[in-house]
Amino acid sequence: MVDKTPEPGSEEAIRAYKTILSHVIDQRPSGMRQRLADALGKHRSFVTQISSPAYSIPIPSKHLPSIFSVCHFSPAERDQFLAAYHQAHPGKMSVAAGMRKTRHVSLIVPDFGDEKQNAALDRAVNDFIQKITSITGKGG
Repeated sequence: MVDKTPEPGSEEAIRAYKTILSHVIDQRPSGMRQRLADALGKHRSFVTQISSPAYSIPIPSKHLPSIFSVCHFSPAERDQFLAAYHQAHPGKMSVAAGMRKTRHVSLIVPDFGDEKQNAALDRAVNDFIQKITSITGKGG
């Protein structure tokens, strides 16, 4: 009998969890990729790269709580994704153990008319949130 379990860190292992994420996103309402980009403080192209099985770029574990929250993973989808993620990245921290409930907050901020300035503001806001939650001991 041939073992079909992908090698940890292999493109096939990464593709397995990205396929799950891609399917989840495709089952959600229109605009999900943009909402995810906003929550991560990234461009939509980043979401395309981390959610498309065609790209071998792994998903950073720090983004998983936001992904689960924004995409509204069902418990079964989350369990399936985490099993595949752990198979691909066995040395990473236990995301399941450190998972915390998150919520999405929308802010109205000025549009500087410059993509780089807008992205810098988005990163600053996200960094601020991360720092505040880490100070209170609830960060992750």
